[in-house]
Amino acid sequence: MDFDALMLSRLQFAFTIAFHIIFPSFTIGLASYLAVLEGLWLTTRNEAFKTLYLFWVKVFAISFGMGVVTGVVMSYQLGSNWSAFSALAAPVIGPLLAFEVLTAFFLEASFLGIMLFGWKKVGPGLHFTATLLVAIGTLISAFWIISANSWMQYPAGFERTPEGGLLAASWLEVIFSPSFPARLAHMVLAAYLTTALVVGAASAWRLLRRPEETESRIGLRMAIGMLAIVAPLQLLVGDVSGKDVLRFQPVKLAAIEAFWETKAAQAFHIVAWPDRVAEKNQWEISIPGAGSWITAGSVDAEVQGLKAFEPQDRPPVGVVFWAFRLMVGLGVLMIALGVWGALLCWRGAPERTPIFLRSCVAMGPAGFLAVISGWIVAEVGRQPWVITGVMRTTEGVSPVGPGQVSASLLGFLIVYAIIFSAGVIYIFRLIAEGPVAGADEAPPATPRAPGSALAAVPDDPGTHGLGDRP
Repeated sequence: MDFDALMLSRLQFAFTIAFHIIFPSFTIGLASYLAVLEGLWLTTRNEAFKTLYLFWVKVFAISFGMGVVTGVVMSYQLGSNWSAFSALAAPVIGPLLAFEVLTAFFLEASFLGIMLFGWKKVGPGLHFTATLLVAIGTLISAFWIISANSWMQYPAGFERTPEGGLLAASWLEVIFSPSFPARLAHMVLAAYLTTALVVGAASAWRLLRRPEETESRIGLRMAIGMLAIVAPLQLLVGDVSGKDVLRFQPVKLAAIEAFWETKAAQAFHIVAWPDRVAEKNQWEISIPGAGSWITAGSVDAEVQGLKAFEPQDRPPVGVVFWAFRLMVGLGVLMIALGVWGALLCWRGAPERTPIFLRSCVAMGPAGFLAVISGWIVAEVGRQPWVITGVMRTTEGVSPVGPGQVSASLLGFLIVYAIIFSAGVIYIFRLIAEGPVAGADEAPPATPRAPGSALAAVPDDPGTHGLGDRP
């Protein structure tokens, strides 16, 4: 492999965005979870909900701060590594990111201080309002970032200028590109599942040592409820999103399913080994006809294969194929865990079933892995385009040398390793201490950098956010 400036820039963005997305995918769901906890405390005056809030808001503060540190480089890389892309897309992408700052970041920054430090300084109603507005702010942020990313996936509502640049002709079409609604729902549900799995894992870990800890019992049951409802719903939303891929990005769909020939009654490949050079699967375990039924809704539906597209327009098939199966496999495990937990709750004994508790602990990281796998599918599947049909990734890179990019990539690897290790160790220590009744307020957190919630930028063919990578 030739590690030129283009490949190194792709690797750098892939690394930074995949690393960064871990935190917003958690904090989006955690902010909503905190709002639910405080609302339940205000409604019931059950001190266990207050204790849980004061515990998880500390984790939220640290995760938020780490999201800032890992996300601040996103906007810089657009200028340093992807200046050609920025110059072309700025009239369309720029305003969307500005809207995210004006509507989401300002809202979060205004009320984050009250949320973190105002428990003893303002009334309960105002504090709950602050928590609720921060949660809404994270969702608004996801709205704008997914909107920008969806436009890059399937650009609409724009026109070419005489100089060859891009200009928005209809902001409604730009913001609400055809694939946007399903992709936004898919991402938000993924964030909620990620949070539920982390809360469930932390609660289960505590219950293995303190089976009668009231707060952990409540946390576990709330996580089970979220998994039991949202995981099956995510499967349905994912199917809708898949139908959009078939309509708007058929070559990506062909790569996801490793379809090479265009035909009806496509088989569904449970596992396979796609060979890009030979233009076939070297081996496969398949279900006849199921591929057309899953992707198009009918066994007799004709679905395009990769050979219908020029070789230079095809994404890296193996990466997309296996990332999709990892995401779906983890999703199936989430559904199974939710159903299992719901049955145990019905019998009244999830916290007294050690094998279930250990399974919850083991599934703690599954949400992060699924999110990253999903964005690999979305972003690597879009290759070789940074803006589908408009600009190739090779055209978007900055005129910089490989030495400059490799130096910054090495620096990011070192700094991120230190930050991640320190942050995760501290969060694990908080979880080890567990929710303590009567705990004081949370430590401070640095406000998140604008646009860092779910970065949307060019991508890496062979490697992501959990964002858009060059």
